[in-house]
Parts: sequence; structure tokens; C-alpha cells
Amino acid sequence: MAMGMHFKHGHMVFTTASVGLALLCWAALSAENSHAEQAVPGFSRPALTVRTTSLREDKWARTLSANGSIVPWQEAVISAQVQGLRIAEVRVSIGDRVQQGEVLATLANIVRPSEAEGSPAVEGRIVAPDAGIISAANATVGSLSQPGVELFRLIRKGRLEWHADLTADELMLLHKGMTADIMLGEGRVLKGTVRAVSPSVNMQTRYGYALVTLPDAEGIIAGAFARGIFDVSGGKRSLQSLPQAAVMQRGSKTFVLVVGQDNHVHERAVRVGERHGDRIQIKEGLQAGEPVVEAGGAFLTEGDVVQVIKN
Repeated sequence: MAMGMHFKHGHMVFTTASVGLALLCWAALSAENSHAEQAVPGFSRPALTVRTTSLREDKWARTLSANGSIVPWQEAVISAQVQGLRIAEVRVSIGDRVQQGEVLATLANIVRPSEAEGSPAVEGRIVAPDAGIISAANATVGSLSQPGVELFRLIRKGRLEWHADLTADELMLLHKGMTADIMLGEGRVLKGTVRAVSPSVNMQTRYGYALVTLPDAEGIIAGAFARGIFDVSGGKRSLQSLPQAAVMQRGSKTFVLVVGQDNHVHERAVRVGERHGDRIQIKEGLQAGEPVVEAGGAFLTEGDVVQVIKN
């Protein structure tokens, strides 16, 4: 006979043994219900709480990046036309801007050409053949002139351009008239235009070049390094993209995790294209409107159940 304490409440009598039995029955029932939930087909606890995203229509310009240097558009080498004359005065120095015909240096002796040469000119000065900037000045007072020996070098018109180094495949994407953004030091950006594209590459380096005209060379130093971006698309084009965090890589496979109607995730192989900021172009493998895991896919595997947060 079970022993226990008796409690009276109205006409009902409870014992400690009966209360304990009731608690055991409740625990057994709870455990049975829990096992029953797991036995229900399709029931799984969410592995992760995620947000979803889908393809977005974007308009991007196709670009090509390159490195290179700032170079003179054209340089004129200036020397004396006669030999043996002493330089009496040098009037310019490097960095000076000069006009066409401006006197750069004078000679101590004046030599008058013979009438047989048919020229009445008097050689006593060295003048600028064009307007521009003096980039080199080797003439010194007292030295003797010699034909062909460089006395001055002149950047014609003061014009500079960007010399971009490119591979053969990259050169084939360019043509005259294309635009390029050239980035210089301290955040300065200039918009230039392709003036010329080399028809061949150096057989040792495998690089050729493109020359890009700069609209404003003020304050720019020839020889400076510069990085530029060519617009090779001729304008913006439409494409579809996803956040890069939604696209994963395993070996050679690129994939996303598509969330099904039952909240199970499924790997879907995709073909990607260009990257732009934090987004990546999706070329194949996904349809518009299909929900994919936006981030955290590395913690999920095929068939996992997720809880989707509504945006």
C-alpha cells in the first residue's frame, strides 16, 4: 500500500504519491510530443536566421585600368646651327614658358651667310621654334656652339599626355577618341581622350601603350606616375547583379544559396562577370526574383533550414 501525506480540499483528497505520479506523466508526455515533432516529415529547426536578396537591374560602364607615366606630347631639341661661336648670354631656364621666336640665348660673334647660300639671315641668336615650356637647359655662358649639340629642350605648346602601358589584349579594346579618367597625386582626376594606340607590343615586355591627351597640364610634372581608367563600353549597359557577400566559391565552383518555399537552402551554380564596388554581375544560373541568402552562407550547407527575416 502506497504511503504518503494526505491533503483534503473540499471532497477531494490528494496524496504526495499521486502528485508525483502526475508530474512523471506530464514529463513523459512532453518528451513524447518532442519526439513526435521530430518525427513529422519536413520538420527541422532553423540552422540560421538570414536575410535574402535577389537579382538587381544595374547599369555599369565597362572599364579597363592601367598604369603609366606623364610624358610630353612633343619635345623640340634646340641647338646652334653654326660652329665655334661663343655663347654670350642665356636668357631662359628650365620651367620657363616661352613664345615662338623668343630669344633663348645670344652668341658673341655674328656670322653672315654668303650670298651664294641665298639667305640674308644673320646668325647671332638662338630662338624658340615654338611656344612651350623649357624642359632642359644645357647652354652655359662662354661655351662654344656646336651644330647638333643640345642646348635646350622644349615641350611644345606645354602639352603633356598620359603614356599608358597595356597588354595586346587590352590594346585591342581601345580606339582613338575613347575617354579615360587619369588619377594623379592628391586626388586630382583629369578626363583625357585617347590620341593614339600602338599597333604592336614590345617582344621582351609584351606591353604596348596608348597615348591619352590631357586637357590641362598646369602643375603636372612630366615623368610622374599616373593610374587611369578607360571607358571601353562607350556608355553604360544593363546587367543583373548581387551583393558579393551572396556569392560563394568552392574550388572552381561559384554558387549561391537559393531559399526554397519550405525555407530549405539549395546550392545553385552561377556564372559571374564584372565586379563594381560591393556588387558582382550574375550572367547565368539565377532567375529574377529568386531569393538567395544575402550573407552568412558559409555557415550553411545544402538542405539546411533557415528562418528568413523580412526586410
